[in-house]
Amino acid sequence: AVCSMGNSTSRLYSVLAKTLSSGAVSQHQDCLEQLDSARLDPLDPKDLLEECQIVLQKRPPRFQRNFVSLKKNTASNDRPIRVMQWNILAQALGEGKDNFVQCPMEALKWEERKCLILEEILAYKPDILCLQEVDHYFDTFEPLLSRLGYQCTFLPKPWSPCLDVERNNGPDGCAMFFLKERFELINSAKIRLTAMKLKTNQVAIAQTLKCHETGRLFCIAVTHLKARTGWERFRSAQGCDLLQNLKNITQGAKIPLIVCGDFNAEPTEEVYREFSNSSLNLNSAYKLLSPDGQSEPPYTTWKIRPSGECRHTLDYIWYSQHALNVNSALGLLTEEQIGPNRLPSFNYPSDHLSLVCDFSFNQDPDRLL
Repeated sequence: AVCSMGNSTSRLYSVLAKTLSSGAVSQHQDCLEQLDSARLDPLDPKDLLEECQIVLQKRPPRFQRNFVSLKKNTASNDRPIRVMQWNILAQALGEGKDNFVQCPMEALKWEERKCLILEEILAYKPDILCLQEVDHYFDTFEPLLSRLGYQCTFLPKPWSPCLDVERNNGPDGCAMFFLKERFELINSAKIRLTAMKLKTNQVAIAQTLKCHETGRLFCIAVTHLKARTGWERFRSAQGCDLLQNLKNITQGAKIPLIVCGDFNAEPTEEVYREFSNSSLNLNSAYKLLSPDGQSEPPYTTWKIRPSGECRHTLDYIWYSQHALNVNSALGLLTEEQIGPNRLPSFNYPSDHLSLVCDFSFNQDPDRLL
C-alpha cells in the first residue's frame, strides 16, 4: 500500500505511476498541463525517495558507493559545491537501439528505471546535476526536479537518434539543473557544436552562476560528443569548438570552469589531450582517485552488445585546477557489484556510471588559474 503523504504527494505518485506509458508527445503535453498547479508546490525529497522505493520494492537494493576524501589542508571552509555528471541512457535507445544482449527488457521498463535514476540523484543530493541522453525531460525530470528547487535547462540534439525508434518520447539531449537556493543564474548559453565548419548533431549548455554564500562566479558546462570508433577527428573538432566557446564565456579563463560530459573518448584520444592542454588550465577530477593522481579510472561504462563486451572510460568532470579544489569524489562501482551481465541491469539504470565531486573555491582570490 502507498503511504498517505498529502495531496501534493498523492499527485506526485500518480505521476510516477502513470508517466508515461505512451510515447505520444501530445499525451505527455496533456499530462503536463494537468500538472501545472501541482508542480508549483515544493516537494520534499524524502517523499519522492519513498515513492521511488515503493515502485522499486521488487528490485535489488541500490549499490553502496562511498566518497573518497581528497581534501587538502588549503581547502575552503565554505560548504562545498556538489556536481553530478551522468549519461542516464535515453529510454528509446535502451529499448530500441542499443542491444544490451545480457540485459532483460524487463529491467529497462521506464516506470521502474526512472525511479532508479531518481533514487540515485536523491541519494547524492547534487547542487548541480548534468545529464546526457535525456529523452524524458518534459514529463519527468523538469516537473519533478523543479519542485525540488532546481532551475532546469534542456537542449535536445537537432537530429536525435531517439526519433528513429517507434513510440519514442521525443529527442534526447543534454540537461542541466542547479539549486536556486545556492546559485543565481548570470548567463546561459546553448551551443550547437561545429566540426570542420559543419554544424553537428551534438550540443552543450554553459551557464555562469553566482554562488550566494561566497559571491564567487563560476561557469558550469555539460556536453555529449559524437559516439563510435572512426569519429576521433570529429570529436577532436567538436572539443576545440567547445573550448573556444568556453574561453569566450569565461573571459579567457577569468571565471572558474567545470565541464561535465560523456566525451565518447578514451584518455588516449586527441580531444582528451586538447582539454588537458587547454589554456583554460583544466584537470580531470577523477584522476585524483588514482594513486599517482595521473590516471583515469579503468572504466565509466561497461556493457555487452552483440559485437562483444565494451569497457571504456568516456565520462569526465573537468575543472579549473588552480581556481577550484576537489574535496571528494564518489568511488566507482566495482566489477563484483556490476556483475557478469554488466550494465544496465535490474540493479543499475544506465550503461554509464554517475560521477559526483565536491568542489570548493581556492581561497586566494588573486590566483584564479
